[in-house]
Amino acid sequence: MKREETPSVDEAERPLTSAELEVLRRQFLKEGEYVNIQTKFNYAWGLIRSTHLDQIKQGIQLFIEIYTSAPERRRECLYYLALAHYKISNYAEARNYNRELLKLEPRNAQALALAKRIDDKVSTEGAIGLAIVSGVVAVAAALVVAVVKRTK
Repeated sequence: MKREETPSVDEAERPLTSAELEVLRRQFLKEGEYVNIQTKFNYAWGLIRSTHLDQIKQGIQLFIEIYTSAPERRRECLYYLALAHYKISNYAEARNYNRELLKLEPRNAQALALAKRIDDKVSTEGAIGLAIVSGVVAVAAALVVAVVKRTK
């Protein structure tokens, strides 16, 4: 995958307009059970750019179908599946798909950048989670101290 052919995470965050997505959907439906891989791919890409979880999940399913049926598109699908899972905060799956891509293309700049973003997000959310747990523990400890003082 060449960098200019593969979208960045930021591009994945910019949803298509409903009219743009509708064009892709109509083409996809028009081709029916004989849908062309490129048509399916374009529609899946449009779906994972959505802000709606159900559409992103539909895009993930289409990319899985493409991965299964079109071995020549597997490397691309790994990246898009990693992007989609990153968008829905499913960082373990995003990391797994991205790791598989990096096994095939260890110098893929966008996969390396996505790996860093995933790690940063996991670290940030982990720190936030730790802070919340620490806060809860501190409040609980303060309550125990207050109760012990009252009973004396």
